[in-house]
Amino acid sequence: MRSIHDPRYQGLIKKLIELRESKQVTQVELARLLNKPQSYVSKVEILERRLDVIELMDWLGALSAEFDELNLKGILAISPNV
Repeated sequence: MRSIHDPRYQGLIKKLIELRESKQVTQVELARLLNKPQSYVSKVEILERRLDVIELMDWLGALSAEFDELNLKGILAISPNV
């Protein structure tokens, strides 16, 4: 299974979208903060592109957020489909 199809990864991206929206930041604004094209943000959010750990930290930094704000406890407890 490709990692973007892992329910834990999909849950992470859902939480990142919710975080971005709760901070009232558009995809365009986030892309500008990341010094990336808007298509980069879009592709991550529609699961066409995978974030690595460094990119995740950059994403959170651009949103002035901490990792704990994602509240991933329930998502990370999901068993992977191996």
